Amino acid sequence: MNSPADLLKRLDHLNEVGAALSKERDINRLLENILLAAKTITHADGGTLYRMTEDGTSLRFEIMRTDSLNIALGGTTGNVISLPDLPLVNAHGAPNNALVAAYAAINDKTVNVADAYTEAGFDFTGTRIFDEKTGYRSRSFLTVPLKNHEDEIIGVLQLINAVDPVTGEVGKFSWEDQRLAESLASQAAIALTNRQLISQLENLFESFISLINLAIDEKSHYTGSHCQRVPVLTMMLAEAVNLTTEGPLANFRMTEKDRYELKIAGLLHDCGKVTTPVHVVDKAAKLEALFDRIHLLDTRFEVLKRDAEIRMLRQALAGGESCLTRRAEAALASEWAALDEERAFLHRVNIGGETMRAEDQQRVRDIGANRRWRNADGHEVPFLSEDEIENLTIRAGTLTQAEREVINHHIVATIRMLEQLPWPKHLRNVPEYAGGHHERMDGKGYPKGLTREQMSVQARIMGIADIFEALTASDRPYKPGMKLSQAISILSNFARNGHIDPDLFEIFVRQGVFRQYAERYLDPSQIDEVDPESVLQG
Repeated sequence: MNSPADLLKRLDHLNEVGAALSKERDINRLLENILLAAKTITHADGGTLYRMTEDGTSLRFEIMRTDSLNIALGGTTGNVISLPDLPLVNAHGAPNNALVAAYAAINDKTVNVADAYTEAGFDFTGTRIFDEKTGYRSRSFLTVPLKNHEDEIIGVLQLINAVDPVTGEVGKFSWEDQRLAESLASQAAIALTNRQLISQLENLFESFISLINLAIDEKSHYTGSHCQRVPVLTMMLAEAVNLTTEGPLANFRMTEKDRYELKIAGLLHDCGKVTTPVHVVDKAAKLEALFDRIHLLDTRFEVLKRDAEIRMLRQALAGGESCLTRRAEAALASEWAALDEERAFLHRVNIGGETMRAEDQQRVRDIGANRRWRNADGHEVPFLSEDEIENLTIRAGTLTQAEREVINHHIVATIRMLEQLPWPKHLRNVPEYAGGHHERMDGKGYPKGLTREQMSVQARIMGIADIFEALTASDRPYKPGMKLSQAISILSNFARNGHIDPDLFEIFVRQGVFRQYAERYLDPSQIDEVDPESVLQG
């Protein structure tokens, strides 16, 4: 079993395993590979890999294997280990040295047991119960602690039943087996610690991104969910494109690193909104600033009505009347009715719609030019200021051109912020992906006026996700969420007129990405029938 040739072969395998472990990114595969490699190197029939719990009080079962019983639990198998954690302290508060795995972790010692049934130093009651249920005979145990670079125990590797590769008989683990297992445990601990550190840094980084999005959410509850939903829709469409085998995008493929890079870009695509004034982002009515200035107009109308009544009363007194005549009352009522109608009109146009009629715009200007009122200083001034006229005559939506430029500046801020960060190689495209979602295929977008050929597929994907989310979002102050058919119709027009990528839009529709997203995020009332073929035939 321990011939020079066999030992050399196992040493070579140990070196290969060490190199492979350092490259593995998936924590479950890493843990699985550690145990499988240890079993192979020591010719063990079975084994268990434990990890220390976060609070350092127990060992958690991560991977279990027993070849002769065809048992494979944990790791990538999808089979959950239901066994409870092994406590490192017993019921009396003393170190739980009775359990061999706990002993190895507590005392940082390798334990090599030749036969569990004759070993007096440890409690193998659980092992005997397992053997009785399965007909298995647990004999030899090799238990090795895993220790990180800070001399902290992070887990335990336990191997069961050393099998002679020639005779097939179960014997004890040799000194060479122990040394090889300890060497592998050392390499495994380094690889596991590195993977954990990387995961912790990634989690910290993503938490920091969430912090930025939370800040945006706290500024405006109308846009916070946008920062969460766009990355999801971006990844949905990207995965659909990744599976495409025909057409112009058939060669587009993503690695796990590519996916992570796009995910981060999606999470950060609107980080520049932290610089956007909240009263502009949340502007629900045309006259809204820090408050809705329509209430100022209400006050002015009341002043005009009061002034009209005072004027009528003065005229009556000057004519020797003690009260208003019926004719004067009728005239006053008529004037008040006209003021009330104008007031209702201004309230109506203050609500931003898709399109404001030209005659309504002109009427606002006429009111501003022809109506005058006396302000608190006693000065007679136009009823509407130039700024109020500009806002009330906004043709679509609630934003003036200047306010749109303020909103649009968020993408410039996003690019500037992201370009300041020292991105590692696998994330170096984040600024380009995140900063391109307001560009157009025809070069008429912003901020750089890029054309389709100048943009990555990922940036074009995010552009579609950003628009579709905005069209269907039901939490915006200035509009209800559109139905699916209406949103898809608008995107179809955008695809034809050079706004979005038509090839990506075809995949978005044909692969049902829009419906997958809708079923997860939209109100059922928004989900109506959409015929993909009719949409694509246009």
